[in-house]
Parts: sequence; structure tokens; C-alpha cells
Amino acid sequence: MKKRILSILLATMMVSGLLIGCGTKDANTDTTPETTEETKETEETADGYELALITDVGTIDDKSFNQGSWEGVVEYAEENGITHKYYQPAEKSKDAYLASIDLAVKAGAKAIVCPGYLFEDAIYEAQSKYPDVTFMILDGAPHPGDFNVHIEDNTLSIFYAEEEAGYLAGYAAVVEGYTQLGFMGGLAVPAVVRFGYGFIQGADQAAQDLGVSDVNVKYTYVGNFDATPENMTKAAAWYNEGVEVIFACGGGVGNSVMKAAETAGAKVIGVDVDQSVESETVITSAMKNLAKSVYDALAELYAGTFNGGQSITLDASNEGIELPMDTSRFEKFDIQQYDELYKGLADGSVQLENDTVGENPTDVTITAITVESVQ
Repeated sequence: MKKRILSILLATMMVSGLLIGCGTKDANTDTTPETTEETKETEETADGYELALITDVGTIDDKSFNQGSWEGVVEYAEENGITHKYYQPAEKSKDAYLASIDLAVKAGAKAIVCPGYLFEDAIYEAQSKYPDVTFMILDGAPHPGDFNVHIEDNTLSIFYAEEEAGYLAGYAAVVEGYTQLGFMGGLAVPAVVRFGYGFIQGADQAAQDLGVSDVNVKYTYVGNFDATPENMTKAAAWYNEGVEVIFACGGGVGNSVMKAAETAGAKVIGVDVDQSVESETVITSAMKNLAKSVYDALAELYAGTFNGGQSITLDASNEGIELPMDTSRFEKFDIQQYDELYKGLADGSVQLENDTVGENPTDVTITAITVESVQ
């Protein structure tokens, strides 16, 4: 099952130590940068909220990146009696993100979790402005917009081996008997590209292992992360053309694909978190173990065991990615097959091409399937 490595994952870990206080208050409501009564109360509270999460463009119940990250904060905080709160910026901009970070710090935050690469510029500035606050940025690394990464000792940058999660999903789809596959990504950012490249390689390997010669993959980036009529129409057209299952890898794009699948009686593969509850059409999800990664990072932070100023990539070797086998709607792909594949990824006997910048899926080495890049 071995494949040639094209590029290498990011490495190692970080974050600064901090003094810890305990509390019993839990505020699971969002706050915008505007001054509200809730904001005033929060800022004037003596003990404040010790752990904070800033959402990106989504909401805390987006069934995706924000929600998965928040669940990790909540689990650790509630287990340890630590106050916690999330903040929702007024808009998608560096200034809005910084305004929310300012609010969190004024409210007593000692550690702030920021899910998504959109925070890279804001964290680059905030980590120096607040050296006594610990920052955790998921799927990104601090830089001032020029990709000249600089990580201070009080910042932890966490990435995920999305290509491994995509590989598991692609392999499982072919084992299930699907031969007409689709990959519908949002924007061609590195994380989405890795998901797609892994999906292709997993499908290709399963086709080789099973001796299947008629597997085809339609592949596109729709140019946004939104639930739109246009995205639903595109997915519906693919299903009408014979695509049986689409890996929807683009936030709100997935909602559009699910609606199209429900009408067409077709299937969907979710992304980032377990999306099985969103639609009966979701057969599995290519997951980043967001909640676990945030929980573990907080646990190590409070234990004083971090080395700061570095970036890590979480993969199968540390349970950073997975398929939710307990809720997956598989009929043929079983836990024994899954465990074998996962073990190969974890011990390195399965090696994947991982191109973080390439947009053309035909750049991936395949031998048993056909990939069609669709505009």
C-alpha cells in the first residue's frame, strides 16, 4: 500500500506556560466586538473567563470547525472547573478578530483558541501584544500576510494531516462499491487540497486492492465555503450525470451537497467533524480530531509541559484524524479494514503524496482510477 512522499508534513509542538486560576462560571453565548450589556458585565467580572474561543466566519453550532474546536474547550474546562466563553467577531477581518481577542483578554482570558487560517495575521499581532496570554491557532501559523511565519513562545500552531483522513474516506467509498465519485472542495487552500489529494489516493489504492478498473472521480473547487443555490445546482448536476457519492469539503458547501443528495437519493461524505446527524445521505466524514487536539493542548498547557514557538501536525500516529466508524453508514467497509488502514498510516507503511499548493488533481500519482478536473 506504499506510496511515494511528495512533500513533508509540518512538525513539532509549542506554547507557553501560564499561571492558573479556577472558576465555576460557564458562558456559552457569543459576543461581538460591539459593546453590549453582556460585554460590559463580562469585562467587569472580577474572575472573568479564563479560556476563550474566537469563531471565524461561522457560528459556534456550525457542525464544523468552530463547533468541533469549542467542544474541546468545553470538555476540558468543565472537567477542571475552569471558566470559559466564546466570542463571535462582527465580520471577517483582521480588525474584527483583534477586537474579539481584546475583549477576551479584558475579560480575563489566559488562553485563547482560534480555529482557522483566517486568524494568521491577527495572531501574528496579538501574540506580541499579549505575551502573557497563550494562543492556539488551528490550521494556520502566524504571519503578517506574507507567509513569513513567526511563532512566539506563547503561541501553538496546530495543523492536521487532511490527506490521511481523505485517504480513509476514498478507500472506504470504493470498498462500499461506489465507482462514480466526486470531490467538491470550497477554495483551493492547503487543507482542502490535502483532503482532495488524499481522497484520490485512497480511492486509487482501494481500486488496486480490489482489482476494480472503472472508478472515476469528478473533481472541482467551487470558489467559496457557502451554502448557495449555485453549489446545490452543481452537485445536483453531478448526481444526474451518475455520480454516486460526493466528498463535500467546503464548510457550507456541504449543506448544498446534502440537499442535492437528498433529492437525488445519492450519498455524501462529510468533512472536519462527524456530520452524520446533518443528513441521512452522509455515509461517513473525513474528520480532524478537533475536540481532542484542543483538549490535549489545554491539558499540556495547564500541566506546564509545552515548548513554545513551534508548529505541529497531527496525524494518524497521534489520533489527529479519523473516520467516525460508530456512526458511519457503511454496509461493506468494516472496522477490521479500517483498523488495518489506520495502522498503516500511523506506522508509516502507507505513505501519501501531500501537495499543499497544487490545484490540479491530475498531479497525484494514480494507476487504477480516472480523475476529471471540472471547472
